[in-house]
Amino acid sequence: MSRIIRHPSRWRRAVWAGVAAALLASGAGCKQKMSYQPRYDPLERSEIFADRSSARPIPAGTVARGFLRDDPEVFLGRKENGDYVTEFPFPVTEEVMRRGQERFTIYCTMCHGFSGYGNGMIVQRGFSPPPSFHDPETREKSAGYYFSVITNGYGAMPGHAHQIPVSDRWAIVAYVRALQLSQNARLEDVPAEHRKDLDAPPTATAGPASSHSPANSHSGGAH
Repeated sequence: MSRIIRHPSRWRRAVWAGVAAALLASGAGCKQKMSYQPRYDPLERSEIFADRSSARPIPAGTVARGFLRDDPEVFLGRKENGDYVTEFPFPVTEEVMRRGQERFTIYCTMCHGFSGYGNGMIVQRGFSPPPSFHDPETREKSAGYYFSVITNGYGAMPGHAHQIPVSDRWAIVAYVRALQLSQNARLEDVPAEHRKDLDAPPTATAGPASSHSPANSHSGGAH
């Protein structure tokens, strides 16, 4: 006790020196920004490599994760021999069909119309009409053919690969098939337990159809 009382200033200096050191250490830690990294900026010169370039060539065989696209049936709509696939490369569920209807409405109806007869609003304004999905020749086209046309375009139609991902392209093709079936179905295509429903009277609507409904704005509806 006598030593502490005899030299209070020395004790205080030691305490303050410790506090100052702690503050300096914490301040230095707070200034370590993530921008200060042992890395190269784009096109920065490097002293490590002989060509002085920090941008190194990609090693042979490198594939970005998720972009291998090694299944031609899924990503090209073609078999290994180059022929178009005739079947879908995945199960067509109700979810896929609804997604296809949504994407078809967004990207396709302006030219093809809601029912696929090629009488969309752009065509009604004078643009050359696309082929109807219900023409016999068009109806016989394979699923892979439709996928390829959506991807790469055909005639006046541009490709949509940059707008529509692969899964949505296939969903649109599935919905096109549903449209084709809806306009060209036969009695034997209807399950036996549902055929009696065909003779049922139509359900009364609540009121007149809107002038903006697909049925009124597109004359090529169901036949």
